[in-house]
Amino acid sequence: MKQIDNTNPPVTDRRLIQAASLSSAGFLAAILGNWLIPQISAGVKLADYALGPLRLDMNGFYRIVLLAVMLTFLLGGVRARLDSRRRPGYVRQAPFRLVLGLALLLYDILGTKLQLTPQPFFPGPAQILESFLMEGSYIGKNLLYSLRLFGAGFIAGILLGVVTGVLIGWFPKVRYWTYPVLKISGVIPAVAWMPFALTLFPTPFAAAVFLLVITSWFPVASQTAFGIQSVSRVHLEAARTLGGGTAFQVFRVAIPSASPQIFTGITTACASSFTCLVIAEMMGQPGGLGYYINVVKVWSAYYKVFAAILLMAVLFSLILAAIGVLQDYVLRWQKGVIK
Repeated sequence: MKQIDNTNPPVTDRRLIQAASLSSAGFLAAILGNWLIPQISAGVKLADYALGPLRLDMNGFYRIVLLAVMLTFLLGGVRARLDSRRRPGYVRQAPFRLVLGLALLLYDILGTKLQLTPQPFFPGPAQILESFLMEGSYIGKNLLYSLRLFGAGFIAGILLGVVTGVLIGWFPKVRYWTYPVLKISGVIPAVAWMPFALTLFPTPFAAAVFLLVITSWFPVASQTAFGIQSVSRVHLEAARTLGGGTAFQVFRVAIPSASPQIFTGITTACASSFTCLVIAEMMGQPGGLGYYINVVKVWSAYYKVFAAILLMAVLFSLILAAIGVLQDYVLRWQKGVIK
């Protein structure tokens, strides 16, 4: 029987050049559009900012940012040219980069040049960039507060969830008494616990950490318990035959076998915890990106709101990427085994 080859064909230099052209075309169009299309609407007021001896308006800085992103993508193409393993991923993402650049061009025209979007609720990209230049240090302080709060609650929730899941999945008596509590608490939104958390804990920070813990605890615990219960009996019996005790079976067989489910729970918990983080910061925290949004929206500074939202998206993407790197390292034994 002829074996089916599921490997992807090699990416040629021609396809790589086409992908690099697509990756840069959208951002080049956005740069030219911002530079050549005149400012028709007089309602947009963009500040000037000094860069050494130069003094540029926000449109000038926006073009510099677009150029930096475009050069980054081109540099990625050079790296893919030197490393054949990077070629398929680079080529696969090229259409998305093209659409992203064209979307920025369209939004710049509608939000800044013509102001056809409802103002001031949908500012143009140059106005959003102004927030980072004018209030960079203040935004940075709130970002660090969000990271500190998220790290404390998310990591504690993961640890508690893994321990709870292992106990539920391995010991039937623990499952009998604990699993109903897990199911009931899991369907209750974490924000519903906010009044009790603010009453029970001495500081708003501790109350928010508690909310993040229970938000991340449920998906991690449930997925861990499912993974422990799904461990092959053959593996456990082999461990017992070789003289492995309970601790050996749990830590050397069950938990490694349940690692894919554990990381599924961690990824799910990351999304729900990040949502809870923003809500908690909007309800009584002295700092954070959610707090920053609350402050600036009072003054109808929606371009600053968009800046905070953009920063949240970047932060969440970086956290997910870090989890993905850790997952690839821990589950490296899966490489070549599953799709």
